[in-house]
Amino acid sequence: MSELTPDLLRELVAEARLAPSVHNIQPTRWRLLGDGRLALVDATWVRAPVADPAGHDVLVSHGAALEGMSLALNRRGLAITAMTTIEQPLSPQFAALCSFAVRQGVLPDPLAGHVAHRMTWRGKFAGAPDQAAPLVQLAVARDDLICIGDRRTIADIAGWADQAEFSFVRGDDYRAELLEWMRLSPSHPHYLLDGLNRDALAMNAVEATAARYVLGGLFKPLDRLGLAASLLSDSAKTASAAAIVLFCRPVGEDPLTTGRHFYRSWLEIDRAGLAACPISALADHPDFNDRLRKLGKIGTDLRLVNVFRIGWPSKPLKPRHFRLPVDRLIV
Repeated sequence: MSELTPDLLRELVAEARLAPSVHNIQPTRWRLLGDGRLALVDATWVRAPVADPAGHDVLVSHGAALEGMSLALNRRGLAITAMTTIEQPLSPQFAALCSFAVRQGVLPDPLAGHVAHRMTWRGKFAGAPDQAAPLVQLAVARDDLICIGDRRTIADIAGWADQAEFSFVRGDDYRAELLEWMRLSPSHPHYLLDGLNRDALAMNAVEATAARYVLGGLFKPLDRLGLAASLLSDSAKTASAAAIVLFCRPVGEDPLTTGRHFYRSWLEIDRAGLAACPISALADHPDFNDRLRKLGKIGTDLRLVNVFRIGWPSKPLKPRHFRLPVDRLIV
């Protein structure tokens, strides 16, 4: 086994925290145990209970963070070993979900170098001379990704995505929770730390102000006038994608494992030279989930976990990550 020093742990957590999480709520913490093992810790108060009532997305987020730690270790010639599930309460605020030791000697992971570059692209996509090659690369790299590149089908899915998202947005509690995690002004105290800020949402100041009102007090009158759906529509962005990607995993799989594969799939998209944006509402909505399962010919042994729109950004990608400080993630 290799010893994890406090300084090394800080370096590792600084990279592991770049993993994606639902609404960028960042529920994962880390604790160095007395026996030299490292524990993945759940911050039990960090939740999005309306969007994620069963807590599944939080567990998938923890899995992505676990893979982030694995990739950070890999860049230093280290690897996770002897992992055990704990599910042990540490305090009213924290619960350990798993722990593991660290060993030396591991082959370089080709995805480790893409961690710092990966980000969510929420703008429109641009066309490219050869859209087929990256999609073939993705299909070869992973058997849990199904790529849909037909333009008419993508346009249909863009409409479905708007319908699915709007069906959730109509809920008062859903809008309130979403606004709670949105940081629509740089003056917000958590603007650079967590949640979905204006930069991450690819909004300018006017769009962000409009979003606050449309999702807030003006939603119901705008909805009665039939205007709210069009004001919140993302269909043009989705329709501009080079492909829609369905992420599928085995039914009954441990959500931590699902989260590890979710992160690796996203890094594979980045490795193929593409940018991605999840369209979680399509997977969360039973009707549209079923439509996509039929479209992708997904077997009953697989679960449609999430959906990405992918393509080439319409302007140069300058990755920025809005994350909590390392000191708040080590407990």
